[in-house]
Amino acid sequence: MDGSAIILANGLLNTDYAKTAHGLIRSTERYEILAVIDPKSAGMDAGVITDNIQRNIPVFESISSMKQAVNRKIDYAIVGVATKGGVIPTGLMNDITDAIREGYIIVNGLHQYLSDKPELVKLAQAHNTELWDIRKPKPVSELRFWTGEITKIDTPVIAVLGTDCALGKRTTARFLRDSVRKAGLSCEMIYTGQTGWLQGGDYGFIFDATLNDFVSGEMEQAIVSCHRALNPDLIILEGQAAMLNPSGPCGPEFIISGNAKGVILQHSPERVYYNGWEDLKLEIPPIQQNINLVKSLGAEVLALTLNTKDIPYEKAKQYQMEHEQTWQMPVALPVEEGVDSLIPVLKGYIENCKNNKAH
Repeated sequence: MDGSAIILANGLLNTDYAKTAHGLIRSTERYEILAVIDPKSAGMDAGVITDNIQRNIPVFESISSMKQAVNRKIDYAIVGVATKGGVIPTGLMNDITDAIREGYIIVNGLHQYLSDKPELVKLAQAHNTELWDIRKPKPVSELRFWTGEITKIDTPVIAVLGTDCALGKRTTARFLRDSVRKAGLSCEMIYTGQTGWLQGGDYGFIFDATLNDFVSGEMEQAIVSCHRALNPDLIILEGQAAMLNPSGPCGPEFIISGNAKGVILQHSPERVYYNGWEDLKLEIPPIQQNINLVKSLGAEVLALTLNTKDIPYEKAKQYQMEHEQTWQMPVALPVEEGVDSLIPVLKGYIENCKNNKAH
């Protein structure tokens, strides 16, 4: 573990924009999360806000009010929001400035880089601290092009992909990893976003901070490195964006370049339009189109997982039953029930991969 940390959420903790915060609140092997700064949710427990589970992570209005209550050394202040376009809102910048003055190392996963702001660099130097822009692209000299080496490894790979953005693909991928391990098999997750790294991922890369020419190669390198070091029974790829979202279509790379022959497809049964594009009325295509796309790329949808945020449990169960009947495949509710029910289909996939390699 790197050290203790607070999360800066800028009044967005109770929204989908705080998915980085939500991931860290649920679990992280990299940091000990002591508190969240969010004026709109001050006085509540961050776990209750995230998924109605008490985690004893208090939410405070400001850094100054947090300091009065938390009698612990704090090493890091983590930007816990993912805004549209990665822009830093004014209120968040004020919290970042306060955190720098306290001497906390600032960990920023937004596209707007703190280290590009001379006034913040100067302030950090004055308070003997650092600004970490973890989404800053690597130099081209450090990037890898796809080599085909992935075709020589025999570890089964699956990808958790989505019918929309901000559906909880990373959360489902971590749940799957943990369930597979609990079932007695070795399993690793390849992170592809900043939150996956923040949660302690050992293998991966930040997809949207990578030059397009090198996305396939960086993915291949992460998978091959994981295979060589650990040779797990299963590797799970954290998907990004959405299969057919015109603002950021993403998915074929995981299947074609990452050699994922199995897909867990995450879906929201009540979303009509793509997240953030409601004004343009960009409709999410039917699940069948996503299934057809996966199949056309040489892979198979093994199961569905449903994001039922703000949907009563009874109705979520109804959606689960309806989708199982319609698609004739397992359907899980990751947040409400976990994903242990998908272990049989994952074990079957691993066995099929072994049999195919043998032939």
